[in-house]
Amino acid sequence: MPASTHKTLKIDGSTGEGGGQIVRSALTLSMLTGTPIQVRRIRAGRAKSGLMRQHLMCVQAAQTICNAEVSGAALGSDAFSFTPQAVRAGDYHFDIGSAGSTSLVLQTILPALLFADSRVVDSQDVENKKSDASSTVTIIGGTHNPLAPTTDFLQHAFVPLLAKLGMQVEIECVQAGFAPIGGGVIKARITPFLRRAGMPRFELTERGALQSIVLCASVLNLDYSICTRELTSIKASLLEADIDEALMSTQSKRLDGIGEGNTCFAIVTHQLGDKNEAKATAKTSTKTNTHQEVFSLLGEKRSSAENIGKRLAGHIRRYLYDTDALIDEYLTDQLLLPLALAGGGTFTARMISEHSKTQAWLIEQFLPVAITFDAIDDEQILVRITC
Repeated sequence: MPASTHKTLKIDGSTGEGGGQIVRSALTLSMLTGTPIQVRRIRAGRAKSGLMRQHLMCVQAAQTICNAEVSGAALGSDAFSFTPQAVRAGDYHFDIGSAGSTSLVLQTILPALLFADSRVVDSQDVENKKSDASSTVTIIGGTHNPLAPTTDFLQHAFVPLLAKLGMQVEIECVQAGFAPIGGGVIKARITPFLRRAGMPRFELTERGALQSIVLCASVLNLDYSICTRELTSIKASLLEADIDEALMSTQSKRLDGIGEGNTCFAIVTHQLGDKNEAKATAKTSTKTNTHQEVFSLLGEKRSSAENIGKRLAGHIRRYLYDTDALIDEYLTDQLLLPLALAGGGTFTARMISEHSKTQAWLIEQFLPVAITFDAIDDEQILVRITC
């Protein structure tokens, strides 16, 4: 629908969590719905308010893929307007110019590019549909940033979850980049989403048996022994918690890139409960009956490798023993918008952060959906998105 047919939506950027997420999600939803937006009081509660370089890159990337009319967007701006046109698939390259998060820039434009050739098709015709609207996106900046999803998280948690919705995305970390230098490169390949008419609603509510825990550690231009020490520490802490050693495996590697950095993360895989299995696999060609959560930490100069390992093990143990919910905090935040776009559904979450509450509020401003959070007990929350 042409943007000119929509009334401009005015958004207070200080609402709820009040961070850069409102800017990114507002841009995404503006492009998806063709709704012009005016965003004001951007990051008003932050020590440095207004648009930082990373947020400005999100505006510029969104402008590029839909030929939007933009005014007021500059470094430090506390307000801007954005009027989108049709989203165009293509081969895009963006350089943040700093160690700003490549993941957050990608997540701003990814949903729009998924719908660059969107339509509803009959289930029996899906295999015969071919589209020339695929896109590639290359972004230069930080790949492993504090307070942002790492490339590892996107690859091993976010992308598999999108696949369950029938959304096909591939993400490659071409080169790693850590603060303060950056210089990392990610490349995403995005296939247009074909929404299948009459498909069952998405449901991920029941956690089955623990299948595996893959422990990973990597260094960029640092002593390789850091990886060994982190992995040893994580594994020892998990063994103390009576987690079966046979379920654990370890991986370590040297990353390519400039600057220095260290990251460790765990891929925790569960079988899906019986009642989820059919509904989850019905929507994906991979036929997976598992769910993956990723927990990650970045190395810190004032913290030993052993301490980083213990802290990461603590996150894993909390998820395994303190809740029966399937989706953890950060993946909950990332799932809300794709699930709303895919037709809605239900899942269990460990907790609902201020990020997630703000995201739900913003989605409801643009889309005809209702998002509810209902406590099942002290350990899990039922999230329901109804279109």
